[in-house]
Amino acid sequence: MALKTILTAPDPRLKKKSLPVAAVDADVRQLMDDMLETMYAAPGIGLAAPQLGELRRVIVLHIDREDTKAGPFFMANPEIVEASEEDATYEEGCLSLPEHYSDVVRPARVTVRYLDRDGLQQELACEGLLATCVQHEIDHLDGILFVDHISALKRNMILRKLLKARKEKEREEAEGKPPAKPKEHAPAL
Repeated sequence: MALKTILTAPDPRLKKKSLPVAAVDADVRQLMDDMLETMYAAPGIGLAAPQLGELRRVIVLHIDREDTKAGPFFMANPEIVEASEEDATYEEGCLSLPEHYSDVVRPARVTVRYLDRDGLQQELACEGLLATCVQHEIDHLDGILFVDHISALKRNMILRKLLKARKEKEREEAEGKPPAKPKEHAPAL
């Protein structure tokens, strides 16, 4: 397993649609393992391959909170096959939009069909945080970020702050300054 670099918005690769994997082979399993290790180190509870610059339809999830224990899940070619009409609002964050959060409304329950780490087709009924996380990560596979679900004003404000932070980091690196220590925050999706 290897730690990978997580892309941050507004990197244009995050807005591209991912391609299905033909099969869950050793290469895809290695990607899944690297993704899980990278997600844990971030720390996060979900990660999609495009966040590492890999335009393949692969996500990993591990939700382990007081009220929810689920995972880790390894999903190739995940697709929502059923969604509730009832909605739920959850304050989402994202490893590709560090330190930014906003309420997002999504279906409260979904059923996802996917290929597991062994290449076997599975279906999983999800609700609560797991449903939110699955939808958030599948959005990444289609080039959609959680900020695409909020108002244009809030989205543009967040993206401007991320661009400013990136420029500041690049300036500090050029001057040879050590990287700033990241702030403590809750795990992101």
